Amino acid sequence: MKALAKFGRPSDFGTYRMIDIPEPECGDNDIILEVKAAAICGADMKHYKVDNGSDEFGSVRGHEFAGEIVRVGKNVKDWRPGQRIVSDNTGHVCGRCPACERGDYLLCSEKVNLGLGYGYSGGFTKYCRIPGEILAIHKRAIWEIPEGLEYEEAAVMDPICNAYKAIAQRSGLLPGENVVIFGTGPLGLFSVQIAKIMGALNIVVVGLEEDVKVRFGVARQLGATEVVNGSAEDVVQRCQEICGGSDSIGLVVDCAGANICLKQAIEMVRCNGEIVRVGMGFKPVGFSINDISMKAVSIIGHMAYDATSWRNALQLLAAGRIQVKPMITHRLGLSRWEEGFEAMANKEAIKVILTYDFD
Repeated sequence: MKALAKFGRPSDFGTYRMIDIPEPECGDNDIILEVKAAAICGADMKHYKVDNGSDEFGSVRGHEFAGEIVRVGKNVKDWRPGQRIVSDNTGHVCGRCPACERGDYLLCSEKVNLGLGYGYSGGFTKYCRIPGEILAIHKRAIWEIPEGLEYEEAAVMDPICNAYKAIAQRSGLLPGENVVIFGTGPLGLFSVQIAKIMGALNIVVVGLEEDVKVRFGVARQLGATEVVNGSAEDVVQRCQEICGGSDSIGLVVDCAGANICLKQAIEMVRCNGEIVRVGMGFKPVGFSINDISMKAVSIIGHMAYDATSWRNALQLLAAGRIQVKPMITHRLGLSRWEEGFEAMANKEAIKVILTYDFD
């Protein structure tokens, strides 16, 4: 079967190649999934058009995927062929650390993700193995897809659950408060929907000039009360104007990760307000953070999700309270993967769904 694989050591960026691989073997405790839909994530984009020159196979990529069980090992009792499932992409954890004890498996220091980590293959192919080793520790590593949900909707549960935990579980957002969200990617747009569900009054999305063409319109469709073009406007001043003044913004959700976003978030949030940082950046901060103390601002680091996030987000999605379809801008066969990655790179796409088309 065909598979889109990453080559190079775990620490290397790149290289992607479409290769032939054998179908995965099903161990006594494993589950084999036929992938019906897989989504391109921002984490996948980091390796696009990067050639590290390595011929060392890393893993099949694709950590956002859903499909149908086609085989189970002889020791598997909880699952059966024919069930539709979605993976939370956990492939390996230690099961012993404080994070694992709390059920925060994706915070385990030994964690390896399916489709991201070295040696643990994901969903950019036809068949994927869900390792029995993870199911023995983390029984909620896979979830049955509720009736009525399509595979392509379930395949993007990762960013939905990420946004759910960031706002519903990590922040102290109260109904009637104003929220500013930096970023117009899936995390930002799902954060819009969660903030709306939580009863936020004004939901302001901050993006850039390149978001005007597609993403700002979708943000409004999904519940943003206003959008701010950070390329052309004074972001802090405009957000405070929209929300009602310098003490009006109770929560800022940073899904972009750029240093300027954190700086603006600290400046705009009210005293005793909260900033949940979801996006990632790797440069030194480079500005004074005294206002964190002077304004008694709480900055909350956020990563991933847990079983509560998944259970509740799946129920909201099944009930129609969360929308995925407006964000799926491209549906392509896996053979056209480069077209999908290019659309993501050019901001023409929000979410790209790939389906196996080599048979």
